[in-house]
Amino acid sequence: MADIVSILDEKALNRALTRISYEIIERNKGTENLLLAGIKTRGVFIARRLSEKIQAIEETEVPVGELDITLYRDDRHVNEELQEPEVKGQDFPVDVKGKVVILVDDVIYTGRTIRAAMDAVIDLGRPEKILVASLTDRGHREIPIKADFIGKNIPTSKKERVKVSMTECDDKDAVEIIKSN
Repeated sequence: MADIVSILDEKALNRALTRISYEIIERNKGTENLLLAGIKTRGVFIARRLSEKIQAIEETEVPVGELDITLYRDDRHVNEELQEPEVKGQDFPVDVKGKVVILVDDVIYTGRTIRAAMDAVIDLGRPEKILVASLTDRGHREIPIKADFIGKNIPTSKKERVKVSMTECDDKDAVEIIKSN
């Protein structure tokens, strides 16, 4: 049996995304040269929402790219016949070269997903800078990576799980901690 603790409901999640949008604009002194790169799956939905919010504030569209980092994971099984990782599922409306790329994910935990996403972006070109935006940060890094924009810091134990639900693929907008008994 698991206990579920609600951390962010729909309104709180929306406020967190609004705050991140303003922080992105302020840190970059506008939207020029920005590219949001959503990490599949929920990171893509978060990136699209951030783009919409930034457009409403600045009246400028910020493009959103989609990253599938599966083949860049350091914990994937290695196929000895495959010499170079194949880039699959990348969809970028613009070239990353010279852009300020903001990697967007739902939960930052060990840092391994972000490291893999950096590799995927660099394979596409050389951005001016890479930043990280995450709806939640639960700590427990295994490699030295930090989020530049965070919706909510959630102290957790390694036994707990953070579940992000988005209406685009789930039944609601919410962030919950699942505690195993």
